[in-house]
Amino acid sequence: MRSSQGNKKVIHFSGICGTGMASLAVLLKMRGHHIHGSDENIYPPMSDFLAQNNIAVQSGFSAKNLETVPDLIVIGNALSRGNPEVEAVLESKLPYVSMSELLKEYFICGKTSLVVTGTHGKTTTSSLLSWVFESAGKKPGFMIGGIAENFGSSCHDGVGDIFITEGDEYDTAFFDKRSKFLHYHPDQLILNNLEFDHADIFDSLEDITKSFRLVLRLIPQNGLIVANGDDDNVKDVLKSAFSPVIKFGLGEASDVRGVDIKVTESGTKFVVCNKIQQNYPNSQKFLLKLSGSFNVMNALGVIVIARHNGISDKQIQAAFDSFKSVRRRLELRGEVNGIAVYDDFAHHPTAIRETISAIRQKHPGQRLIAVFEPRSNTSVRNIHQKALIDSFSEADEVILTELHRLEDIPPGDRLDIKLVLKTLIKKNIAAYKFPEVREIIEHLKANCCSRDVVLIMSNGKFDDIHQRFLEAL
Repeated sequence: MRSSQGNKKVIHFSGICGTGMASLAVLLKMRGHHIHGSDENIYPPMSDFLAQNNIAVQSGFSAKNLETVPDLIVIGNALSRGNPEVEAVLESKLPYVSMSELLKEYFICGKTSLVVTGTHGKTTTSSLLSWVFESAGKKPGFMIGGIAENFGSSCHDGVGDIFITEGDEYDTAFFDKRSKFLHYHPDQLILNNLEFDHADIFDSLEDITKSFRLVLRLIPQNGLIVANGDDDNVKDVLKSAFSPVIKFGLGEASDVRGVDIKVTESGTKFVVCNKIQQNYPNSQKFLLKLSGSFNVMNALGVIVIARHNGISDKQIQAAFDSFKSVRRRLELRGEVNGIAVYDDFAHHPTAIRETISAIRQKHPGQRLIAVFEPRSNTSVRNIHQKALIDSFSEADEVILTELHRLEDIPPGDRLDIKLVLKTLIKKNIAAYKFPEVREIIEHLKANCCSRDVVLIMSNGKFDDIHQRFLEAL
């Protein structure tokens, strides 16, 4: 039996708890469509986000979830052949679409498309960019890969003529292996950085750069590319650009450069030197309420795009002053007995290194314990093993847990946790492995003292270790 809801569609999301899927589901509900979905991994913050928007979620995938036939099924990129809902859709010839295609059709088309790309920093950059445009009265729509605290949401159906999208290079769906950002028709694009990641779908760095070269070719000649001028991999893909390019960075070759970076208790102060953007000063001071030089890089890309769209430096700084960051990006989950507990999404060695460095700058002289769950498709493999070891160099203590989905990784490709621990210990960094979250919590409770900082990093739920540890203190 097919469902019917008048002029509004009934849309089912298979894999609804992915950040992009949940965000699109909420956007469509805002427009009056009738939304429900299903997923296997249902956990905050997206499960809470869906519940707050009264979107029903079935636990687990089943053909029964489609017995009342929706008008359309959105299939998430985590689903593959063999999934019972995918098989039911194909066998019954039900209408289906990818998240990226539907986002383009309903929200991006007809607007100026601003896309934020790169291996690292996309979520923070797109959140900051959205807030700058919102604060300046541009009323943008946006879809971000995390909950932006200023909005209390990862998405917004803005009435302005701009839509901001976090452009993920991951594949679109089982039936469309192109990177998601190729669907977003960017008019203006921020390219933060470029490294090898997503080892489950890309074979090499060169394989990834092909997708980035393709997205650059989609930008019209009257558009703009704002790119990291310090990144050699980015410099290489820029050879494919047909539109104007403005380079930002900390090095002298950049068109817009960040200098005199100083981390304070209130955030990070820096000066922007401008060689290219007319009607803006050659030198301008900014204060960002985030720590770390990588966040200065994120801010530089935002400043260049904002200026290009007529937003003044005064307006930009006002937005920086009120910016509240993003859930799970250096998020202080709590402080008990003088022990600070942070949550971060970092799962690539570069992100881990920069996150630890930012915590170091924020809490100088304090003992830093880094807890990491090797969970992403890249971090469970040994392809970045040396880089992962090096990424922990500023930590006083490192705790690792078991590899996620160990059975899916060939033995010769697996991260060698024993070697990681052994090498860290040789570097005079205390290092441990605990199979269970319960054991990690017991260890932390027994060994943490006042003024210690515990940084927990994972791109998954990690068995709610943050809250459980805080409650145990």
